[in-house]
Amino acid sequence: MSVAATAGAVLTAGPFSAPAQADTLRPPTIAARGGYVMNNGTGKTLFAKAADKRLPTGSTAKIMTARVVLAQRNLNLDSKVTIQKAYSDYIVSNTASSARLIVGDKVTVRQLLYGLMLPSGCDAAFALADKFGSGSTRAKRVKSFIGKMNATARSLGMRNTHFDSFDGIGKTSNYSTPRDLTKLASNAMTYPMFRTVVKTKSTKQKVTTRNNGYRFMSWTNTNNLLGTYSGTLGVKTGSGPEARYCLVYAATRGGKTVIGTVLASSSQAHRTTDAKKLMNYGFKK
Repeated sequence: MSVAATAGAVLTAGPFSAPAQADTLRPPTIAARGGYVMNNGTGKTLFAKAADKRLPTGSTAKIMTARVVLAQRNLNLDSKVTIQKAYSDYIVSNTASSARLIVGDKVTVRQLLYGLMLPSGCDAAFALADKFGSGSTRAKRVKSFIGKMNATARSLGMRNTHFDSFDGIGKTSNYSTPRDLTKLASNAMTYPMFRTVVKTKSTKQKVTTRNNGYRFMSWTNTNNLLGTYSGTLGVKTGSGPEARYCLVYAATRGGKTVIGTVLASSSQAHRTTDAKKLMNYGFKK
């Protein structure tokens, strides 16, 4: 867990000494409809474009899914969840991104978090909502979990955010803003397990099968900032017909951590370029 400890240290680091010409820097032009970046150590806004405009989140909503799980009292990351047919049926009916979970397998909560955040598995999101929601039926548990997502948003001061699903896909009243998602990510990054997961480029996980054998699941992170942008800490991609291309990102250089969001960029390549532009700008401010 040395990586997590290092990430925690930089997230509380003070501001890096800005160069004298910082005030004359020109803000970058980005393709995204909305963008935001802040100094994570001080909370100071470094760039804002439509920062409070409500936009679809795509799978960046899964940051909140993970955040709700990690905040559970007496959380046991090694407790096992049996994968249900309903989770795979949901993937098929919604043509959703998947962790390729197999019905009957017993997967730990820790593994589900990797399946949620790396390949952006909506099946993993469903499994976590079913596990950590309250109620006598799956529908009630899912509704309860989404209620926890919205209650957490309110507690974090996310005034322009509403979730109506556990994964952020295909819904009309699932929205947030660049500022709100950045606020959420900053808070989520205070959880060591979250930091560890979102900084992982790929992982192979051993899961228990229905017949108590085992299989290996391999997952690769959809966030291509990892390995291409020095100092990247995570956080999460998102996409969809309404959401277009989204990215919540964080990086640290020279003792300074910047964190931010781009929503509704025009392509997968542009969301990455947008994020890099904003981080470069943020480090110079």
